[in-house]
Amino acid sequence: MLTMTHLVHHYYPMLVTKVRPYNISLLVLRVFFGGMIFAHGYYKVFRGGKLQGTAGWFDSIGMRPGRLHATLAAGTELGAGLLLVLGFLTPLAAGALIALMVVAIITVHRPNGFFISNPGQGIEYCAMIIGGAFVAGIFGAGRYSLDFKTQPIHWLSTPTHRMYALLIIGFGGALLQVLAFYRPTKG
Repeated sequence: MLTMTHLVHHYYPMLVTKVRPYNISLLVLRVFFGGMIFAHGYYKVFRGGKLQGTAGWFDSIGMRPGRLHATLAAGTELGAGLLLVLGFLTPLAAGALIALMVVAIITVHRPNGFFISNPGQGIEYCAMIIGGAFVAGIFGAGRYSLDFKTQPIHWLSTPTHRMYALLIIGFGGALLQVLAFYRPTKG
């Protein structure tokens, strides 16, 4: 016997992909977040202190080796940003973005409180990115995306599976990275 839960999960993609405002909203969310995050990665590599300066900063906050983490952070921002804009592997890109922001909260922003206007910047900005990425990851890319055209990973076709991917990649990945590499100086 089919249950309502089975029907909702099975027919969910067909129900939501035909609603134009829903799909336009997902497109706007993905392009905004993806473009903004891509710009942050570009800045780390090509502007300011460039990758070398970013590497020194990573060393200074205890993410060692700094060069490795600067490269990974910039690469994640560039890659996840581009994938979000294109709407390709959206739950994986959103999970990577969540992981990046969770690590930023733990290593930099947590001691500074909530508001971004606090000295040293609080967690507000990172928390908003996590929320937006979670929404984009759960709802998927929508009709105006490469995910819709190609369905690259069938397992990610339900909101429940996308949520699992976000939790594992986003929070699990961040936890593993912090445990493996975060070594703040004691002072």
